[in-house]
Amino acid sequence: MEQTEKGEKMTILSSEALEAINRSEIDVQITTAKKFPRVLMNVLKEVEELSTLDEETAADCFYALKRGKGNDAKTIDGLSVRFAEILASCWGNIRVQTFIIGNDGKKITARGVCHDLEKNYAVAGEVHRRITDKYNKTFSEDMQVVTGNAASAIAYRNAVLKVIPKAIIKSIVDKTKNVAIGKALDLETSRKNAMDVFNKMGVTQVELFAHLEIKSLLEIDNDKLFYLRGLKNAIKEGTTSVEETFRPKKSEPVISNDIMLNKASGQTSETNAIPSNKNFDKKETNIEHGSTEDIEPGSTEELKSKELKQLDLEFQKTKQQTAFQLDETNMKQSKKEVKTIFDTE
Repeated sequence: MEQTEKGEKMTILSSEALEAINRSEIDVQITTAKKFPRVLMNVLKEVEELSTLDEETAADCFYALKRGKGNDAKTIDGLSVRFAEILASCWGNIRVQTFIIGNDGKKITARGVCHDLEKNYAVAGEVHRRITDKYNKTFSEDMQVVTGNAASAIAYRNAVLKVIPKAIIKSIVDKTKNVAIGKALDLETSRKNAMDVFNKMGVTQVELFAHLEIKSLLEIDNDKLFYLRGLKNAIKEGTTSVEETFRPKKSEPVISNDIMLNKASGQTSETNAIPSNKNFDKKETNIEHGSTEDIEPGSTEELKSKELKQLDLEFQKTKQQTAFQLDETNMKQSKKEVKTIFDTE
């Protein structure tokens, strides 16, 4: 027993007592779930009604991410946190909890637990979210809280979707996707609305086109619109971010600059500094020498051309610096020799 500032007595329970209370609560919930089992057909009907309530609600039920470029590009899509919330509320006789269990200054770890009380089946899983920016600087406290909430939401979704079988909700997911694509608005209006949404997020048209690998607004079809809606949800949920999706950290070009400076002889070895043409085909060799014919804007060849030009600029810069160092070294050496001659005389 302890006393508060007002003189009131307060009882502090031991961990064993708290565990016993928690266990008794779960036992009561399981007993209640067994007494009032869910009716599967009613559950599915309710989930379908809520998820297809309108086009906006249906669109919020999915997320989408794009990974890779060109032929290696892959779209990762799935059910969002919003759909998991609808599913859990309609499923009934279910217990879902999330906790932040770790923060090491680099990442936050959230744990989600879902327990189907009627089936007495539980699943737990962890989600990690980085709390450093591209410069490896730790987020502010407020941003760490936001990131923790996003990690908890994702942990919630993952736990719920692992407990409730996907086979049961597959037909509902297909119907919801059809509603999300929508037919109420014409394609032109939908494109404009999508552009407005991402503009408000700070994404420029150039960045959006580069991400979708398109050249004009007319190339955005229904599939791409559905992807953009899913991407918007992924950014809102914290699955990804604007920076990560549209402005990924570019790796620095790897330049072989093993220029050997021999101070004694004043010679340099630039064997490894000059890129070998053995690894480039004919077209790439033409690019290297400044020929840009037959290169489509935004194509892989254009990207290679830019990388090779950057490589050439870096090489020329390194070469100039090395030449300057050699001139300075030779000048010092000459002065030393002249001084030696005068001293001798």
